[in-house]
Amino acid sequence: MICSVCQKNEAKVHVTQIVDDKMQKVDLCEECSKAKGVTDPKGFSLADLLLGLGASQEAETRSVAKPGDMTCPGCGLTQSEFKKSVRFGCPQCYTAFGEGLPGMLKTMHKGLRHVGKVPTALRPRRDPADLLKALNRRLEKAVESENFEEAAQLRDAIRALKQSAAPAS
Repeated sequence: MICSVCQKNEAKVHVTQIVDDKMQKVDLCEECSKAKGVTDPKGFSLADLLLGLGASQEAETRSVAKPGDMTCPGCGLTQSEFKKSVRFGCPQCYTAFGEGLPGMLKTMHKGLRHVGKVPTALRPRRDPADLLKALNRRLEKAVESENFEEAAQLRDAIRALKQSAAPAS
């Protein structure tokens, strides 16, 4: 099998990715795989490789900017390109695409703030302020959905948490 990039050497590295039930394969020789960063797991992105080769459908549509697409003034990355690669091209992309980031982050993650994982043994010692915020959000949702029984229980839990956190005088 011949390398997909240089079309000269024998391919010894075979990369396969499945996106939306479509399989994409790239065969690389040792030199091209090193040049593309395949041996460095931190620096390698199959999407970048495929876009560079023009081997995927995204590469065909990449050059055609959609009407109304915002473009980063620093690197020229369009909003549709960012949504496909989920990678910024430069630091200016943060300000250029800043408006739409909260919505995208909510769909990709559980929230806008990274809280990490809490081991089971440490959960009782969780920061009371974070717990209070979470209880207040749940209380608001319960009131909005007119689930007053749950709202009363949450109200009582909030009061108990505030009393236990208040310093003794």
